[in-house]
Amino acid sequence: MWKRGKAPIVPVTVLTGFLGSGKTTLMNHILNDTTHGMKFAVIENEFGEVGIDERILSENVEEEVIEVMNGCICCTVRGDLVEALKKLYKRVSSFNGIIIETTGLADPAPVVQTFFIDEEIQKMYTLDSVITVVDAKYIIERLNETKPEGVENEAVEQVVFADKIILNKVDLVAKEEELEIIEKRLRGLNPTASVLRCKFADIDPKELLNIKAFELNRVLEFDPEFLSDDQEHQHDKTVSSVACKLDGEMNIEMLTRWIERLIKEDGANLYRYKGVLAVKGMEKKFVFQGVGMLFNGTFVKKEWKKDEKRESRFVFIGKNLDAEFLKYGFEACVVTKPLRFKVGDTVKANVGSFKKGKVIKLWDDGNAYRIQLVNGDEVWAPVDVDVYVRAA
Repeated sequence: MWKRGKAPIVPVTVLTGFLGSGKTTLMNHILNDTTHGMKFAVIENEFGEVGIDERILSENVEEEVIEVMNGCICCTVRGDLVEALKKLYKRVSSFNGIIIETTGLADPAPVVQTFFIDEEIQKMYTLDSVITVVDAKYIIERLNETKPEGVENEAVEQVVFADKIILNKVDLVAKEEELEIIEKRLRGLNPTASVLRCKFADIDPKELLNIKAFELNRVLEFDPEFLSDDQEHQHDKTVSSVACKLDGEMNIEMLTRWIERLIKEDGANLYRYKGVLAVKGMEKKFVFQGVGMLFNGTFVKKEWKKDEKRESRFVFIGKNLDAEFLKYGFEACVVTKPLRFKVGDTVKANVGSFKKGKVIKLWDDGNAYRIQLVNGDEVWAPVDVDVYVRAA
């Protein structure tokens, strides 16, 4: 029973921002923080059929992590959002806050609208704030994108609806004058929202939680039809997602080289790409993500559980994507064949020239072979092909 017999009204934070701006990183900062004293339920939205972010969220989140899949939360799956909120409220005693992370292609308007046109939701939740994360390196480019007639620029909508704007990745902008120009552009679109600079999405959660910042009247000033239930929202049809989910483990060297080649040839069309991978020879999960030409990958602390299926997932979001090509490249990096050599075999390893050595370990630290040369040095052969290692 609730205290004094009254059910609580739970504050909701909507976390939005274009693809790759740092929303999930910011959410993990919030979930890992111990000063705010809150327990959260999280609603994740993925623009595609394969979920990634739930697998890299902080383990400190309450068990209520719901992924609203295969569509933009502001469009085809909006009904699922309402259903998820009502379902979560049945377990409201286990959390006292909701974070909704939208896909980077979401217009916040229909998400926000949910909390004002559904009477049941109004009795359960209150919209505390809309937090928009923007990538300092790419935001001006995104705001300047020309869209087909009738298609909204999601980056603009995300800025306009924000109660607070997190200007992330300021370390990627070389000059203070450039940051000032960016802030001026953001304030021109939304003069009432405060702009907070940061890098690595590191913001004090007190700036974002329980701030009671959302004002419906402000929204109605620039969008008088906001509460109308028949508003249209169109996405750019040239933008799509390609999702891959494969059983088995990856050869990390092959995957890294393939991604490097991919972004060199087609990086301008890649808005966002990210994955959680099972790497042959490693117990830790490998998280790989990028925006345009910038990407990185790292093994995270989170290990594969004993009863967890070792599978690899990757999602690409961008313009004019070749789905078959992307899936083929990803599949080609999966380890399928047994290694040619076994421990104790004498081989020749390529260390600039081929030198004799002995295989001392298989699948060591993600590499196919660990080899001890005749002189005692130890080297890795990352891939089981003759260019790296061959029979003696």
